[in-house]
Amino acid sequence: MAKIKFCGAAGTVTGSRHLLELNGQKLLIDCGLFQGKKSNRLKNWEPFLVPPANIDKVFLTHAHIDHTGYLPRITREGFSGPIYCTHATKELCEILLMDSAHIQEEDARWANKKGYSKHKPALPLFTTEDAEKTISQLVPVHFGDDLFIADDVRVKWRAAGHILGASIIDVKIMDGDESKKILFSGDLGRANELVLPSPSQAFEVDYLVLESTYGDRLHEDFDPHGQLERVVNESVERGGVLLIPAFSVGRTQTVLYILRQLEEDGRIPKLPVYVDSPMAIEATEIFKHRIPDLNLSTRIDKIEGKDIFQTSNICFCKSRQESMEINDEKGPAIIISASGMVTAGRIVHHMSRRLRDPKNTVLFVGYQAAGTRGRTILDGRESVKIHGNQVPIHAHIESISGFSGHADYNEILAWLLGFNRAPKQTFLVHGEPEASAALAEKIHEQFGWNVTVPEFGQSFELAL
Repeated sequence: MAKIKFCGAAGTVTGSRHLLELNGQKLLIDCGLFQGKKSNRLKNWEPFLVPPANIDKVFLTHAHIDHTGYLPRITREGFSGPIYCTHATKELCEILLMDSAHIQEEDARWANKKGYSKHKPALPLFTTEDAEKTISQLVPVHFGDDLFIADDVRVKWRAAGHILGASIIDVKIMDGDESKKILFSGDLGRANELVLPSPSQAFEVDYLVLESTYGDRLHEDFDPHGQLERVVNESVERGGVLLIPAFSVGRTQTVLYILRQLEEDGRIPKLPVYVDSPMAIEATEIFKHRIPDLNLSTRIDKIEGKDIFQTSNICFCKSRQESMEINDEKGPAIIISASGMVTAGRIVHHMSRRLRDPKNTVLFVGYQAAGTRGRTILDGRESVKIHGNQVPIHAHIESISGFSGHADYNEILAWLLGFNRAPKQTFLVHGEPEASAALAEKIHEQFGWNVTVPEFGQSFELAL
């Protein structure tokens, strides 16, 4: 027998942490931060559901902070084992975790300086020293390689789309000619990714842990070039600045890729484009040298000699001084900055400054979790709390949901249709309750599968 315990991403979109107990080993699949609602964020400060020193190994599906951002905390609390991931995930984690630690430290420093935290003093969840130790434990593997963690247990990483290096984790338990498979989808990408490959098809799955972020939604009919063209040109007409909160890994590069194409085709003017996120800048460099991990159409652009993620008038703002100088920009211009949900980072300062002006535009190009500033702004509220103050929202607000890196429910069902048989049990995670419940119903209606939506901290025996 084996056992799986859902230590995160159960009943919520963030905090992916799945503990698999197998053959005497405690294996943690993903180790992410809870984000969004305060009740979720507070879970980051609670004791982990298993003592970190007792965890043997960690397997990462991809580098996003809601899948990796708790790693420095468990390292701080005694985890010392290997953290296996793809090569691209390792490279991205090296910048994401250090950036996350820096944000933790800066937010604590700012809270202490301004006195808006009830904690005296405010402390970071983890430090850059914790992040550095975590990075030293990362062990890269190639897509498709077999990693034997025991004579009868093989782990394999398969492409998932979603972001660079993202993977589906395939755990196979062998007993002579018989075998059983546990599959962790991670975050599934879309069928026709602009830059990345489509998710790999899975077979012979006995237990499936499946994301459900968009379990109750379909992406709109998506013309990314046409929609971004409209938003940019309308922003130019208003004469203001276009703010794009974008995840540093994946979304920023996709937006730059399309902006470059629109410029080349003469569909938008050649505007100043500021990429104001040190992490996004480093991630873009990783994308540039990991061209083999991208899809064929993107590689064709490279073969034709195009600088894939470079617009004609682009400024990569690494230093704080360069970021502050953007304040002098009156527009028309474009600022791409992190974080994508406006939870932290430089975008928060830009929002504080630019939201008041109706000439400016805010364009959301990704999912906004409940409880985040991004969701507050997108929901049409009159103001949003930033650094302890309510900032009035007068800027024009836009959203293009089709940029999401998550498969919608039809794309998930289409992926499941490729399974050659029904899993014994499918667990739906990484979704808000309504989304998970909706997807569970759709899977049951379409395939008749046994589907469970686990609760936080719930455990299940797996018959292997």
